[in-house]
Amino acid sequence: MKVDKVRGRVLALMVLLAPCGVLAYPAPVPDPSLPASTVPPAIQDLRRKMNDADVNALTFRDMDQLFTTRTVARSGPVWELPRSDHALDFTYSFKGQRYTADQFLERTYTNALLILKDGRIVSEVYRNNTDAATRLMGWSMTKSITSILIGCAVQEGRIKSLDDRITQYLPELKGGGYDGATIRQVLQMRSGVDYEERYDFANPGIAARNHELALVENVVRFADAARTVKRAHAPGEVWQYKTLDTAVLGWLLERVSGGSTIAAYAAQRLWEPLGAERDGFFIMDGPPGVGREFNGAGFNATPRDYARIGLMMLQDGQANGHQIVPAAWVRESTKATGGPGPGYGYQWWIPNDHAFQAIGLQGQYIFVDRATRTVVVKLSYFPPENQEAHDETAAFMAAASAWRPR
Repeated sequence: MKVDKVRGRVLALMVLLAPCGVLAYPAPVPDPSLPASTVPPAIQDLRRKMNDADVNALTFRDMDQLFTTRTVARSGPVWELPRSDHALDFTYSFKGQRYTADQFLERTYTNALLILKDGRIVSEVYRNNTDAATRLMGWSMTKSITSILIGCAVQEGRIKSLDDRITQYLPELKGGGYDGATIRQVLQMRSGVDYEERYDFANPGIAARNHELALVENVVRFADAARTVKRAHAPGEVWQYKTLDTAVLGWLLERVSGGSTIAAYAAQRLWEPLGAERDGFFIMDGPPGVGREFNGAGFNATPRDYARIGLMMLQDGQANGHQIVPAAWVRESTKATGGPGPGYGYQWWIPNDHAFQAIGLQGQYIFVDRATRTVVVKLSYFPPENQEAHDETAAFMAAASAWRPR
């Protein structure tokens, strides 16, 4: 395997396991060039600790207690999901051992698990004081939701072409690292900007600093780092996972939606026609009237509503009697164009030639298998940097997909 492919896989795994803060870290020395944070010190401290293994089973389900939020409102008829409940009567193999599906729940730090077959709920499990109404943090699954919204904007003609340069819509980015990159290249994580997704807070680089200032202290907007970021590679040349790319796509949505917000556009074009049963919400990178939705990793919803997203994608963009995005967009966005292993599409991970998935920090998954018409949603609280739980989940997903409830 070539060195660049190895490095790409290592970086991607680092991102899957820890894209937004690995362990609690002390408050940095204030930057005198920036305004003082108005976030209470105790809340800042909790935000720095929110991913830690001793609290994340709870923080991942209570993000509205830690952050200012913006609602993605549901409206209209709920898309009812029929049921055909079955015991999880299958096993899976991992590292030479065979385990039951019930053992999987505890072994991989599960808060909620939901499995659909042919559009029917066949299993729904809630743990650790969660239930069907609990809204859990999706982390980087939010990137895949952003991709859906970009598809909606293309369908509506708000974005004329994915091959337009991003600066055509966001002239604020002219002269910086994003100048010359197309929307398609940003969707593919091929922008070429110099933004290594590394969160070593003892030796903070651009990503760690942006996380602290935007999401902990709320003294800058997360996407604004795109104004000054440098270029590392020619656009389109190198795949490199960057939450900043998705933040730029959110800024683009904000711009083309006519001065609306990402949350309002998501409610109109996704959440209402999807028939969601509860409001979703984004965490914000600042206070009301100032902050933006953290659309790179900040969406929260119930397991059933995440499952509705997966089922909509399985059904080529159809949900609740609505064509939310064109079937061609679903196929295009879930086709590998780079990345480690089988690949990465337009903000979707591609595990094999018949499946795709949204994956979020520390164990959040919407897994879709076209071949078996399976959707699996798993919301978890992996300890930071736990690669084994991620690998075991992949083994479980394959077994759950092959499972035929009787």
